[in-house]
Amino acid sequence: MTPSLSGLLAALREQSGIAHKRDIQRVAEALRNSWPHAFPNGDDSAVIADEQGPLLLAMEGFINEFVAADPWFAGWCGVMVNLSDIAAMGGRPLAIVNALWSAGETQAEQILAGMCAASRTYQVPIVGGHTNLRSNQPQLAVAVLGRAARLLNSFTVRAGQDLLVAINLDGRWHPPGHNWDAVTGADPQRLRAALALLPEMAEAGIIAAAKDISQAGLAGTLVMMLESAQLGAQLNLDAVPKPAECDWLRWLCAFPSFGFLLACEPEQSERAITRFAACGISAAVAGRFLPGRQLMISQGSEAHCFWDLQQNPLTGMGH
Repeated sequence: MTPSLSGLLAALREQSGIAHKRDIQRVAEALRNSWPHAFPNGDDSAVIADEQGPLLLAMEGFINEFVAADPWFAGWCGVMVNLSDIAAMGGRPLAIVNALWSAGETQAEQILAGMCAASRTYQVPIVGGHTNLRSNQPQLAVAVLGRAARLLNSFTVRAGQDLLVAINLDGRWHPPGHNWDAVTGADPQRLRAALALLPEMAEAGIIAAAKDISQAGLAGTLVMMLESAQLGAQLNLDAVPKPAECDWLRWLCAFPSFGFLLACEPEQSERAITRFAACGISAAVAGRFLPGRQLMISQGSEAHCFWDLQQNPLTGMGH
């Protein structure tokens, strides 16, 4: 029996990926009155003003259980997710560093093998980091430095812009968790071309903003984007690209290896969709950004408020 939309959204709100994003509220409060920033906190990458164009700095840490269960894939993801964050800001990556702990050499070798495979695939060098092989458990954090010629910024999204969803559907589930793997068996040249679309379309003025779909899933990531923009949105699930074999709850919780939410002026949306399609990426206009601070989700004739940011902040960023 297919669950109702209201039941689907209720289950989605309880997912751990969204709960983890609530933890950012404590960080947001601590940073609010700290060192002044030229750019606000809360986007996919930190932005550092530079005469040659904005520098971008992205960093991800990984849950220890994931690193222990699949160290090679954790190493790959350490590179991949940061490259996606750089691309979401309209940037191109320059270099990778990591901080790695493991209980001996074997774990470390597997993590590093995954990182090196991704580094070769995406043609971004690993230039340094920190290593400890005498830990009682494996731990991993990775950072990537990039540069943008034309910055994409979630804080500049405007009401009336189209909401596009772009995802590589040519993949498979990669346990543990809700990882949709469309990269580890793919052609490296195609992966690089797809990631390069974001800065290319930013520089051409085709897209106005983007956000990488994170462990919060599609809907949770959209709430974070709206929190930065101080806006609401309408999302139509019937228009969201989805593999036929996936149920909606798992797909909305998925961490796709290539998945972005984008803001476009309506007259630019078809250009963006065409560019994605040329790289094998499924993209569609799945909604619109609106005044107010509610995320409304519809499916068929049913529509409900998934999140009201006026009543319930998620990360606390964007205030």
